[in-house]
Amino acid sequence: MSITLPKVSNQILSKDILNTINKYFTTIQPIWLPIQMEWTNNLYRTFYDYEKFMIVMYLMTKTFDYYSKNFVKLNYDEFFSQNEVEVETLNIMEISNALNIPKETARRKINELEELRAIKKINKKIIIDRSTWPNIKPEVTMKNMSFFLSTLSKMIVNEGLMIEPISSEDLIRVVKKNFSFVWKLYYDMQLPMLLTFKKIHGDLETFHVYGTCLTNHVLNAKRNDNSQMSKELYLDKYFFGNKQEFSGINAMSISDITGIPRATVIRKLNKLVEEKFLVIDSKKHYSTNRTVHQKKIIAIQKTTFINLSNFSERIYNLSLIEKNN
Repeated sequence: MSITLPKVSNQILSKDILNTINKYFTTIQPIWLPIQMEWTNNLYRTFYDYEKFMIVMYLMTKTFDYYSKNFVKLNYDEFFSQNEVEVETLNIMEISNALNIPKETARRKINELEELRAIKKINKKIIIDRSTWPNIKPEVTMKNMSFFLSTLSKMIVNEGLMIEPISSEDLIRVVKKNFSFVWKLYYDMQLPMLLTFKKIHGDLETFHVYGTCLTNHVLNAKRNDNSQMSKELYLDKYFFGNKQEFSGINAMSISDITGIPRATVIRKLNKLVEEKFLVIDSKKHYSTNRTVHQKKIIAIQKTTFINLSNFSERIYNLSLIEKNN
């Protein structure tokens, strides 16, 4: 069977994807942010501990790197056909530095993962035992990400950068066929995002609570006004201006959505109000503070969308190559 070589001229470039995201920002943001927060919810509920999951993510990324360097590509069924995955030897200092976790905390989290039997040491081997995780298969994440990429591809077609949009079903097939490759790219996109927000807020519980409030704000803005407008006007009108008010979200709802205990949520909300990331009204509803941290939020958003564009470029081009062959 003959193979059609991919045409370099047909590739989708990350800079064009980023321009499209910014142009269609008012449509993209209400889709992207809830997807990210649902992933964060699932991340937290895996071990009820962000650092534990990040350690596993980091170890899995190193394993995916090993596969890639040795020209090994596992599809979805092959990867999940066995519960146990061998990873490189644990290096406490390396994990501490890579994930910005104190050395002793990293050691304690690894010991806790061993107690949960999520990580096992067998002779000189380090094994990740996925059978100990609830919902280990990322079916929901794949579905959500494929839906997002399919929606974005329609906008890219509108910009004349792609001949036709790519369906969610086709994207899921591509992801499953190239799972070990794609999931490395996915973790490479998500880990820096978590580390950036941890640096900003000091811990990931605070980021999780803030992100839930921000998502509520974005969805309220979408319900209130579904019209297209520039990114600059949208941010000024709904995030950094003082004209439009939305109902916030209370501590109980945040706890229900995230899975974080209510007492912890209240503590993090108080911190966010004190640091002027959030404001609280007379009904104890929390919403984003529009007059503070504007530059910081825009900078984080810019970096996030650059990483998203890089990820999308690889998946789109992989999809186009798969389709041609």
